[in-house]
Amino acid sequence: MKIGELASHTGLNASAIRYYEKCGVLAATYRIGGQRRYPSDAVHRVLLIRFASEMGFTLSEIKLFLSGLRDKAPVGPRWRKLASRKIKEVDETIERCGRLKSLLEHLVRCRCASLQVCVERLSLSPNLSFALNKEASEVF
Repeated sequence: MKIGELASHTGLNASAIRYYEKCGVLAATYRIGGQRRYPSDAVHRVLLIRFASEMGFTLSEIKLFLSGLRDKAPVGPRWRKLASRKIKEVDETIERCGRLKSLLEHLVRCRCASLQVCVERLSLSPNLSFALNKEASEVF
């Protein structure tokens, strides 16, 4: 199939597919008359790349994840290691998002007299608490 067809089947632009080739997450394909021709199974690989990218994997992680991938190949230690590392990142993101949600909910209800009072009440992070405590100790 031509690059335009592959792009159409995967919801991507042809430029994204060329970029995937350039980065090495999609194998370069043969050409006929200067036009790229992809096997039909390229659709599945591109959709997997797109999904992984949308889920927060970097292209280098995707490349590592897909290198040596064969149909019906068992999930290997490399996949488990990458998945474990990504789970840790996801947990950290969830924790940050929880703090952000809490902050936004506070701001919606905020009736503080000033920004300084609001910031002091929030105790946004350990770094902020440290900075506020340092600032207060410098005043006295």
